[in-house]
Amino acid sequence: MDFFAHHVLSVVLFTPLVGALLLLLIPRESEQAHKIAGNIFGVLGFLVSLPLVRWFKPEWGGFTLEETADWIPSIGAKYHLGIDGISLLLVMLTTFLGMIAILSSWSAIHQRTKEYYILLLLLQTGMIGVFVALDFFLFYVFWEVMLVPMYFLIGVWGSDRRLYAAIKFFLYTLAGSVVMLLAILALYFYAPVPAGGTRTFDVPTLLAAAQHFSDPLKVWLFWGFFFAFAIKVPMFPFHTWLPDAHTEAPTAGSVILAGVLLKMGTYGFIRFSLPLLPADPLLRHKIIQIVIVLSLIGIIYGALVCLMQKDMKRLIAYSSVSHLGFCTLGIFALTPNGLSGSVLQQINHGISTGALFLIVGVLYERRHTRLISEFGGLATPMPNFAAIYLIVSLSSLGMPLLNGFIGEFTILQGAFQVSKAWAAWGSLGVVLGAAYLLWLYQRVMFGPVTQFANEDLPDLNLREYATLVPLVILAFWIGIYPKPFFTLIEKPVQKIVEQVNPGFYQAEHAKLPPPELPAAMAETK
Repeated sequence: MDFFAHHVLSVVLFTPLVGALLLLLIPRESEQAHKIAGNIFGVLGFLVSLPLVRWFKPEWGGFTLEETADWIPSIGAKYHLGIDGISLLLVMLTTFLGMIAILSSWSAIHQRTKEYYILLLLLQTGMIGVFVALDFFLFYVFWEVMLVPMYFLIGVWGSDRRLYAAIKFFLYTLAGSVVMLLAILALYFYAPVPAGGTRTFDVPTLLAAAQHFSDPLKVWLFWGFFFAFAIKVPMFPFHTWLPDAHTEAPTAGSVILAGVLLKMGTYGFIRFSLPLLPADPLLRHKIIQIVIVLSLIGIIYGALVCLMQKDMKRLIAYSSVSHLGFCTLGIFALTPNGLSGSVLQQINHGISTGALFLIVGVLYERRHTRLISEFGGLATPMPNFAAIYLIVSLSSLGMPLLNGFIGEFTILQGAFQVSKAWAAWGSLGVVLGAAYLLWLYQRVMFGPVTQFANEDLPDLNLREYATLVPLVILAFWIGIYPKPFFTLIEKPVQKIVEQVNPGFYQAEHAKLPPPELPAAMAETK
């Protein structure tokens, strides 16, 4: 038990990897055994992450549950893990959605099941590693390791144009990764070496050293990291790989891609890009203006393109471009509300969009088509499905009492504190979001049953309830009582804003009226 307590992050990180290695020992012909083993380690991966919530203390503020060991001493790389409130939420999202994605594959995958579940578990390890690594070398290894399983998941188990989508995804992400590698090496070599010490890849050490770099160098470093993270998010105009990858991926791949992989980009912005903003106010303002404009274009463009789609999965894929635009808007508003709302909205997007892809997967398993025109009137044969689909749609469009509202409201509040125009353009994205989601629901679920094949479609089965109901419960929980989530991220967000936007708290304090003198003192005066 002591070992588990002291190495809990390693246990969480490598549990899926152990599952993948054990799956290698199961004979290729045992399809049922592959499914059972994959699901056992999916559930186990989530269960071993639950103690993180109990042991994490929000008041600590900094990184905690840290583990450090020498790895490659000759270059200063260490096995250094740790989490704060932001990475804790993303790790829990990863283990939770990973478990659900694996369960959703039970009846969808029948070929090469052994390789399929091995790749899903390897992908899980890579994603968790990105969120817990506190060494740049280790972070980069996990960032790249994650590419390979997702490439094969799309390329082998995807739809008709799977190879095109897989190669496009791989090349885009790899292009960003190479630029990020150059930025990491620049950080490594420009950081001063302590007397008698050696160079290091330690994240807190290098980011602290970067505060003393010249502004031109910080600008180059910022754009180096920005390019990699903007492709991963993806921000406009780096988004063109996403609709293809989402549309062609199997259901579990789409859930993981939307729910977790895209958050690696926003996490990178928060953890690495913000501390590299230049100190010069004019330079910083120009950079932030560029990123905010790209975010607002992404919000509106993504929503408008959704209105034109004929494929359900492609529509939901473009909705991610719009929703993640809100997340980057909140991050680069550089206000506590904007940043807190962004982190919460990343979790919300994982829940709502993950559920939407599961819903499309349910229909695809029954009809083997994703075309909106092939459906209509499904609420008649599938009433329970219609109810859950409606809740998830309302959650995604930001209905009060559901999770999307809290995230979008807090982001817009944070943006409004900086610029009313930013909040106004962002609000237009909310309206368009309601338009495409409700229009999709109306075309698929309402009216008479338009296709003979849809008349006797079976409603949700027990396994499908098991994948969708937990996401619906989470959507209501965050929408009604988000305090525990905000408590987790309050300290890290405050620390980041104090570092990258110290003038914010001074400006807020300046707005306060002077404190009134007590009556007795006033009379004496």
